[in-house]
Amino acid sequence: MSAPAPTAEVNSTSVSTMSPQQIARLNDQLVATAAGDRHAFSQLYDVLSPTVFSVCLHVLNNQALAEEVAQDVFVETWNKAANFDPERGNARSWVARLAHGRAVDRLRSHVASVERDDRDAHLEEPTRFIDVESEALEHVESQRLRAAVDAIGEPHRTAVLLAFFGGLSHAELAESTGVPLGTAKTRVRDGIKKLKATLGKEER
Repeated sequence: MSAPAPTAEVNSTSVSTMSPQQIARLNDQLVATAAGDRHAFSQLYDVLSPTVFSVCLHVLNNQALAEEVAQDVFVETWNKAANFDPERGNARSWVARLAHGRAVDRLRSHVASVERDDRDAHLEEPTRFIDVESEALEHVESQRLRAAVDAIGEPHRTAVLLAFFGGLSHAELAESTGVPLGTAKTRVRDGIKKLKATLGKEER
C-alpha cells in the first residue's frame, strides 16, 4: 500500500513539550499507521511535520532540500511503521530519528554530487593541448621535431617537451616547473609559436 498524501504543509513551527497523553496518542497513531490506518497517519503527520522539517533543516541548512526530505520521511514512516515498538520509545523520537538519518543520507549524496560535478568540470577544462597545432605536429617526423624543439630555447623548450612528450596538463606543468599556472600556459603558447616558426623556416 502506498503512503497517503499528507494533508498539511511541512513547516518549521516548533512543537511544544508534549504531555504524557499526547505522547501516548502519537504512539497509538503510529501503531495504527502500521495497520494501514490513513486517518491515524494524517493525524500523526499534522503533529510531527514541524519536528521533521526542523530536523531536516538543521542537517541540510537548505529549505528546499529540507522540505523534500521531510516528505520522504513520512513516506518512510508509512512504510516502516510496523518497526515501531512503543515499549522501547515514543513515536515522536522514532520519527525524528528517521528524519535525521534520511537528512544525513541526502546531505552526503548532495555533497558527493557537487564534488563529482566539480571533478567533471575540471576534467573538461582544455588543459590538454589537443588542437590543430598538436595534431599537425604529430605528423612531423620525430627527429626533425625534436631538433626544432631544441632550437626554440628555454624556458619554452621544457614547457613544450613536458606538454607534448610528457603529456602534462597546464596545472601539472606549473607544478613540475615551479611556476604559476598562467606562466605555464604562456610558455607553452609562446613555445608553440616559436616551434611553428622554426619548422616553417626549415620548409622554405
